[in-house]
Amino acid sequence: MCHVLKLNRSSFYKWVNTRDKRRSKICSDALIGARIKTIFDDEHGLYGAKRIAASLNDDTGFPPINHKKVARIMQSMGLKGFTKRRRCITTRRKPGHRVMPDLVSRKFTADKPNELYVGDITYLPCKGGKNMYLATVIDAYSRKLVGHALADHMRVSLVTEALTQARNVRGSLKGAIFHSDHGSVYTSQAFRDHCAQLGVRQSMGAVGTSADNALAESFNATLKREVLRDRKVFDNPIICRQEVFRWCMRYNTRRRHSWCNLLAPDTFEALNSATLVMSKGFLDKESNDFLDGMSKGILDIPSSGRLNGFRYRKAPRAGCPRVP
Repeated sequence: MCHVLKLNRSSFYKWVNTRDKRRSKICSDALIGARIKTIFDDEHGLYGAKRIAASLNDDTGFPPINHKKVARIMQSMGLKGFTKRRRCITTRRKPGHRVMPDLVSRKFTADKPNELYVGDITYLPCKGGKNMYLATVIDAYSRKLVGHALADHMRVSLVTEALTQARNVRGSLKGAIFHSDHGSVYTSQAFRDHCAQLGVRQSMGAVGTSADNALAESFNATLKREVLRDRKVFDNPIICRQEVFRWCMRYNTRRRHSWCNLLAPDTFEALNSATLVMSKGFLDKESNDFLDGMSKGILDIPSSGRLNGFRYRKAPRAGCPRVP
C-alpha cells in the first residue's frame, strides 16, 4: 500500500502509532471548544483569541491555555471576533480660536490615574439621517472611560458635561492634562474657561493628524465596531442611548483591555492601587525598623549595602579619615 500511495513506511507506522494521541487531542479540543463557544456567546461574539484565552485562564479548575491554541480551535469552529472599520470626519476647526500646545507628543501613558486624559467627539448614525454625538474623557493610565456625554448636537455643552462627569468621578482634576484635537468646541473660549475652573491644562495635537489623538480614535472605533457590528445605523436615538450606555458600563467593569494585561480598567486600577498601598506600607515599616535599630545601636550596620532595593553607604564617624 505504501508503494502504491508513494509513502514512506516510517510515515505509515508513525500514523498508526499516534492514533490514540490524535483521538485524545480531538476530544480535548472539543471540550475546550465548548468552553470557547460559551464565552464567545456570552460576549456577543466580540472577543478574539487573546481575550477568550484570558477568560479561560481565570478558571483555576482547568490547566492554562495559550491564545494560539485558542485561535486554532476558533478557526476550526468558524468563530472570529468581530472587526469593522468606519471613517467619518467630525473635527471642524474654527479660524481665530486659540490653539493649545501639544503636551503629550503621542505618549499616551501615565504613571498614575488622574494625570493625563484624552477626549474626542464621534458621531453615532441613526435611521432617518439623524446623528447622535458622543463626547468622551479617557484616562491614559488605565484606559478607563471616566466621563462621557451623549446628545443630538455638537455644542460646547456636550464636552463640558463629559469633563464635569470626569471631575465627579475622580473628585478633582486639578493639575491634570486634557488632550484633544482642534475641534471648535475644544478651542472655544467657554471650554477653555471650564478647564481653567477645574484646574485642567489643555493640550492639542497637529491639525489633520489622527495619530496625535490615537487613543481616543481607537476607543471610538472599538465602540462602533462592538455596538453596531453588522448594522450601519441605530434604529432610533433612544436605542442608541441605551446600547451605548450599556456598552460604556461594560467597558469599565467587565471588558478585558489589552493595555490592562487583559483586565477590565476598573479591576486594573483597583489591583494597582492596592499593590502601591501594600508596597508603601512595607517600605515604611522596614525603613522605620532599620532607623530605630541604628539610633539604639542594636544593629551592626555594614559600611554599605542595600535597603528595600536602594543602595546606601554609611558616613564615617567624626574624627575618622574617609577611605578613598
